[in-house]
Amino acid sequence: MRIMGIDPGIAIVGFGFIDKNGSKLTPVQYGCIQTEAHTPEEERLMHVYEGMVQLIEKYEPQMVAFEKLFFNRNVTTAMSVSQARGVSILAAAQKGLPIAEYTPMQVKQAVVGYGKAEKKQVQEMVRMFLNLQKVPKPDDVADALAVAVCHAHSYVLNSKLNEVLKK
Repeated sequence: MRIMGIDPGIAIVGFGFIDKNGSKLTPVQYGCIQTEAHTPEEERLMHVYEGMVQLIEKYEPQMVAFEKLFFNRNVTTAMSVSQARGVSILAAAQKGLPIAEYTPMQVKQAVVGYGKAEKKQVQEMVRMFLNLQKVPKPDDVADALAVAVCHAHSYVLNSKLNEVLKK
């Protein structure tokens, strides 16, 4: 099963593809889509959308997991990031991919075992789970891989719970 994890943003969209085979997680590709500051927002959104479409077509994930947004201050930034997240979700939805969403606390819980873990702890666990030489940079890339790892650990349980709830 191939999972694409996304850490949404307008300046940097972190992405990570992992394969899950039984309990083994293998990194496939990871990196980021970057947009230039001071570029019109519609151009930045188009760049994010087109980048997502290209990645999905190239690496063919079976599902996409997004980090849910959490903002408590800057409304302008929240709007831009929300729009970038929206075009990313649109790219996945147009390809018919199942979409999952996790809060930062859920990601930390799944990756570290503690919902209030520090960023460095999450990054180190991602490095260990995926047997990477070093923590991916920028942080958005490590965060995207953490979302993919979270989904790899969570989707089986979530699927079974949803089946039970439908009955």
